[in-house]
Amino acid sequence: MIEITKDTIIGDILDVAPQTAPIFLAIGMHCLGCPSSRGETVEEACAVHGIDCDKLLAIVNEEANKQSAE
Repeated sequence: MIEITKDTIIGDILDVAPQTAPIFLAIGMHCLGCPSSRGETVEEACAVHGIDCDKLLAIVNEEANKQSAE
């Protein structure tokens, strides 16, 4: 099971659960490939984009673990 928290680095999430990329793109995080965004935590990215961190974490964790269970 993958556990993604507010302190998890976006790049680390994309490395272990690349299927979550569309979630980040859908909420306006369009620069997932740039080094600065890959180094941000989920909490930092949510603050910059005005996103509710807890809601995003729930969605990302669900997707990451749904795919890893298959």
